[in-house]
Amino acid sequence: MSITAERKQELVKEYAKADGDTGSPEVQVAILTERITNLTEHLKTHKKDFHSRRGLLMMVGQRRRLLDYVKRKDTGRYDDLIKRLGLRR
Repeated sequence: MSITAERKQELVKEYAKADGDTGSPEVQVAILTERITNLTEHLKTHKKDFHSRRGLLMMVGQRRRLLDYVKRKDTGRYDDLIKRLGLRR
């Protein structure tokens, strides 16, 4: 259900702005998007798993707050990130 360490490192390399950058909003949003995608697939087969559904909603809210932050700071970075991740809005 969660992402592997190798996949997380791939996401960090792909979305990092500098070498060793693991905390930038872009990296955090990419990791959250991967976790949200995995959890959505899990919930398609386990429809009554309400504890995981609550965690999913919390992750979606966290991602939304991070995206709002990026949009407030730099609209170009926001547009680029949305396009790269394939998110709507």
